Amino acid sequence: MNWNTWIRQFHRWVAIAFTATVIVTFIALAQKNPVVWVSYVPLLPLALLLLTGLYLFVLPYVTRWRNGRRTASDTQMTDEREQP
Repeated sequence: MNWNTWIRQFHRWVAIAFTATVIVTFIALAQKNPVVWVSYVPLLPLALLLLTGLYLFVLPYVTRWRNGRRTASDTQMTDEREQP
């Protein structure tokens, strides 16, 4: 499996886990005597979503930049060969 595909799949599963933890947190805090530390449970999946989401957000820009840089250097090398 490709590294980018693995990150994308991981991001999807963490999003499901984050949604579940938020629902559990709402239910736990709606009780008569809520346990306050439960409100911190969604922070770990949220941090993982932030990291993987930023990676997935930047990925197309980095890919385009790398492809553009190669194309520019290839064009420059071709121009140098054509000059007498």
